[in-house]
This record gives sequence, structure tokens and C-alpha cells, in this order.
Amino acid sequence: MKLTLEGISGTRIPEGISLPQYDIAQVRRDTLSAPEWIHFGCGNIFRGYIARLADDLIAAGHMHTGIIAAGFFNTEAIDKVFAPHDDLCLSVGLRTDGTRTMRVIGSIARSAACIGEGWDEMKGYLLSPSLKMISLTITEKGYAVRDTKGALLPAAEADISAGPDGELSTAMGKLCALLLWRRRNSGGPVAVCSMDNCSHNGHKLRESLSTIAKGWQDKGYADDKDIRYISGELTFPCSMIDKITPAPDAAVAEELTRMGIEDMQPVITGRGTRLAPYVNAEIPEYLVMEDLFPAGKIPLDKAGVYLTDLATVEKTEHMKVCACLNPLHTFLAIFGCLLGYTRIYEEMADEDLQYLVRRLGYEEGLPAVEAPDIISPEDFLKEVIEVRLPNPSLPDTPQRIASDTSQKIPIRFGQTIRAHIEKGDIMSLTVVPLAIAGWLRYLTGIDDKGEPMEISPDPLLPMLREIVSPEWYTVEHGLTDATSEKVCELLRNEQIFGADLVEAGLSDRILTHLDDMLSYPGAVRAELTYAR
Repeated sequence: MKLTLEGISGTRIPEGISLPQYDIAQVRRDTLSAPEWIHFGCGNIFRGYIARLADDLIAAGHMHTGIIAAGFFNTEAIDKVFAPHDDLCLSVGLRTDGTRTMRVIGSIARSAACIGEGWDEMKGYLLSPSLKMISLTITEKGYAVRDTKGALLPAAEADISAGPDGELSTAMGKLCALLLWRRRNSGGPVAVCSMDNCSHNGHKLRESLSTIAKGWQDKGYADDKDIRYISGELTFPCSMIDKITPAPDAAVAEELTRMGIEDMQPVITGRGTRLAPYVNAEIPEYLVMEDLFPAGKIPLDKAGVYLTDLATVEKTEHMKVCACLNPLHTFLAIFGCLLGYTRIYEEMADEDLQYLVRRLGYEEGLPAVEAPDIISPEDFLKEVIEVRLPNPSLPDTPQRIASDTSQKIPIRFGQTIRAHIEKGDIMSLTVVPLAIAGWLRYLTGIDDKGEPMEISPDPLLPMLREIVSPEWYTVEHGLTDATSEKVCELLRNEQIFGADLVEAGLSDRILTHLDDMLSYPGAVRAELTYAR
């Protein structure tokens, strides 16, 4: 079988694979003539979760249109994964018992990149009066227009200078230009929804687009009506999304090939991203969204999405991102890399790591959580620790989770730190400062055996490596007074840590952990065991 429209219309469908039970061709015709939903960001979380939600709604008769999927820059995902398979995707659900669900997703009606002819095509879709929602999964750094000191990034400055009709180099610049194109051609307001795994994502999206639009106004490229449209008429619902979707696993490709499905091997893009015609993901999933849809609602609630008020979204987002999942993931990523692990689930069989992860969640994170009405934080955390993280079918790696850690720490640990500062019990935190010290130890690029290791991508890595040196381990075997001062200066950076950790009183504890972990091969393991 080939994963194409012709391939799935044949009679030789491998046992266990579910096919769309609706007329894909009709859905695509309806979508292109009157699109309701455009999504930017063609990665795994979109194809493995969001596109499947649309598939559910179409199959149940709640929607008759699908999704137009778009990339801002890179055409490789479309050229190498979407186009060869007629925009179909094979969703592979990874159960904890080793069995798998397999389902062809047919809800992606069209894929295009905002480059050349694709740019003109997307402008056409943006004019559609039927459009209800624009959603995004472009990762947290895709929203960045300012650096950690609040200054405009060079790429954002270049987009502002170029204007909405110029050559644009950021996702926010391109999206802002498309939205102004809609306004200037009598298009009404729509919901612009970030579904990315970052705190206050809707607010962040509005702020970034407003920054670009106001920059264009200062240059004479935009007027007051444009600013009112971006900042006041469009809605930017906040959301909390949760479904672990690792990079495609070669073992899954091999199984699919044995089943007789052709061309399933992953490809590597020029940016090093691993893509495949299938998405492998865990079964548990959560999407909580603020109910703000000025052009009509996509009935996501009929597919299990919680549509609610902002306060509830914020509570669930804090529960997940700041306490019950993401901090645990980052802790495991940091120490997993240092200890040589290549799978998250393997770390959950490590007595030291499992014990400390439990303490991080139950003793330090959970007390800072205000429970939302829709989800129990205790039940959520129990599922994370006992079901999701130990799932042996989930091929997630600490190296993947360790990417962009500098962008994650202020949310994953900073909010818990601030909550304990407000409660006056900051010194009750023991695992959080260990995690921060572990990250600094990780940045040396030397593992716990004393061997060089690769550091995952991070936008602040050049700056951080000017401070955190491999020589701390290879030459000094610990911190000198001078290097301790450098670390303390870094620990004062509230943009990275979410608080001034020196003023908070955590710096001595962090320095002690870091110094101990630099002492000799095996010192990281010894520190983890001692911390228990």
C-alpha cells in the first residue's frame, strides 16, 4: 500500500489501519472554495494531534471542511512529506503495552509554503469571508521579536524596515503582513490561536504582531486602522496543549514497511529536522483553549477540546507547564544527557532520577498550583509519572527535550520559584536549584564520564558558552572565585530564570551543586544520589 489517495482507495489495506470514513475529495473541494481553518506550522504536533481533531470532527459530521496547512519558510516538509503522500498522514499511537493504533488522517486539504506562488495562494485564502480560525504551532522561539534585554532582534528590525510588501524573514512579519492584507481587503476579524507549548501563548502572539505592526506604522507602512485591527479586533485565545510527539522513530518505519506500506522512511531536512509520512505519539492528550471566536466557532469541543475562560486556561497551563509535566521533562533531559541516556522512559527506571522527579512534581511544583475545575492536578501528575514518562513505547529523547532550554527555564522553573518567594518558603526548594545547577553543568559540554557531549540547539548558546566553559571541568575541576562571580551574574538574569536567583537566596545552593558536579568523573551521579 502507498500512503496516497489512490493507494488508500485500493483493497489491500494492511490489517489494523483505519481509513477516513468520509469523502476526502469533497472535503478538499469544500475547503478550498470556502476555507474555515488555516494552520501555520507543519510539524508533528500538528499532524499527530491538531489535524486528527479536524479528522474526528469531519468524520462525525460536525465539520465539512478541513485544514489548509502552511509553512512560513521551509518547503522541505511539503516537498518531501506532504506532497508525495497527497497531504495524507499516518497517525501512530503508542500504547504503554507496546501495541499501536494506526490511522490515516485525511483532514489536511492543502499544504503550501509562504514563498513565491505559495505566498500569493495564502493571501487568497486569507481573504475568504468563511475563515474562522488561524492556528499556529511554530515553537516558542517563532514568536520572538525581542531579545532577553527587550531590544528588537535584527530579523524583526529588518522586517519592520522592509514593510508588509517587502521581503520578510520572520514568522511574525509574514503573519502580520497576511493579516493586514485581509483587513485592507475588507476581511473581518478572526481568531488567531497559538497552540504552542509556551506560557500565555495568545498574549505573546498578540504582543509580537503588535510590535511589528506599530513598527510599520512608525515607518509609514501602516495606519491607525491597521493597528486597531491587530491589537483590538482580532482575538488571540490562549491555550494549553499537551501531547508528547517525539521525532519519528526508525523502529516504527520498519514495522510499517513490514506491514507492506511503502516509502515510510524518515527524511532529514536541511535544518536537521527529522520528518516522516507518519507521526508517532503517545495516547494521552489535552487541549484547553480560551473561547474567543469572533468569526464563528470551530466546534473543537465536540472532539474533546476544553473551550473555557482565560482563568481556567491559565490554571491548566500553569499546572502543566510550570509544575506537573514540563519541569519534570526538563529535569530528565538535562541529567539524561549528562548520564548518557537516550530515552526518557529509561530514565524513569533510574532510582535516583525517578525519586527526584517525584519530589520535583509533588513537593515543589504541586503546592504552587491552583487547581482548575476541569482537570485534577493530582490525577494529571500521577498520569505523567506513572504512565506517560515511563511509557516504553515512546521513543522520546532527553536530547530533543534539552533543545532551547534557556527559553523554557523562566516558565518551567521561574514561576514555581516566584510562587515560593511569595509564600516565604523559597529555601524549601531543593530539586529546582539542583536542576538549574545541572543545566549549567550540562552547558560545559562534558558528560559525567568526563567525555565531550553534543549540546542541543539553543538560541542563547553563544552567549551562555562565553560564561560556562568546558575548562571548568577539564582544567579547574571546579569553580574558582572568578567563575563563581560569572555564574552569579548569570543567575541574576530574570529573563532566563524568571527571577533574580541571587536575591532570592538560591545562588549558594546552586553554586554548591555545580561545584560538586564538576569535581570528578561520576560526580553528577554522586550528587543525584546524595540529593535523595
